[in-house]
Amino acid sequence: MKFRTFAAFVGPSLLLMFLFIAAPLASVLWQSFHITKPVFETVSVETCTPGFPSQICTTEERTIPQLEDGKVVTRTDYVGWQSYRNVLEPDRAAAAIERGSWSDLMTIDFWKALRFTLTFTLITLPLAIGLGLLIALAVNNALKQVRGPVIFVSLLPFIITPVIGALSIKWLFIGDGIMTAMLERWLQQDIAMFAQGWTIEILMLFYRVWHVAPFAFVIFYAGLQSVNQDTLESAIIDGASRFERLRYVIVPHLMPLIVFVSMIHLMDAYRCFEEVIGFSSQAHRISLQFLTFDLMTPDDSGNRSISRASASAMLTMIGIALLLIPLVRKTWRDHKGSSA
Repeated sequence: MKFRTFAAFVGPSLLLMFLFIAAPLASVLWQSFHITKPVFETVSVETCTPGFPSQICTTEERTIPQLEDGKVVTRTDYVGWQSYRNVLEPDRAAAAIERGSWSDLMTIDFWKALRFTLTFTLITLPLAIGLGLLIALAVNNALKQVRGPVIFVSLLPFIITPVIGALSIKWLFIGDGIMTAMLERWLQQDIAMFAQGWTIEILMLFYRVWHVAPFAFVIFYAGLQSVNQDTLESAIIDGASRFERLRYVIVPHLMPLIVFVSMIHLMDAYRCFEEVIGFSSQAHRISLQFLTFDLMTPDDSGNRSISRASASAMLTMIGIALLLIPLVRKTWRDHKGSSA
């Protein structure tokens, strides 16, 4: 392929990746090491009481933002790793670990968000892959007449907008929701699913698996169509059981797709945000992505912690990269092995 033809195809993609990925990422990295704050000046303000001729005037010093053309003057300073220290709070974390106090560690927003994010990601990953594979195997072995409707019904959770899906599950359990009423009638006691963190977390885990499993199902179902039937028939003739055929024939054939689905799920679940908003779990459970959003939310004075939010975002990116390293290494080894 000629270079001009290659550039014509690849150039627009590279340009868009630079504009919408590389440049914003570099900007966030720069902002994590700098703090932009308003410039203040001290002025003398004279205050007089009403009345004449016994009017009393006092002068006091006040610190106010410096204005220029009606806008607040700001200054950007390099602060090094201070924003990361403000997010991680290493002194408090080290003291809590030294005391062996898990509850004290969980009072730090970052470590609280990291605990939930890792739990949320690593628990939902095998469940979503396992459920997706089971659905794919069931549909692949079903009658052709029912495959279409089953595929349509299985894809519905993935089609629903994430926030709408989370709100739907929430409404089933919150207050006098249908599922809460059924559980209360069955257990003969009052249930408050949103009064404690662990029940909310279970609902969030359930929702993520319910929402993501159809994606894994579609990928695995497509992969099942290319399984070598001669190998399967040979395994049947040799007396292999259904589980043995699944373990030694089907799963190895689907392994590249399993790695692909795992990478997509890890990147998506580690950035979980819709669940926190949809289930209103901020009082009990927060994620790293929500922590970044919360730091970017203006306070009562209209100020935003942009530097700390940038540091939190960079730490989230580092976490995703660390989780993807084993999968990327496996993909690279498989590629090297196939090309050797």
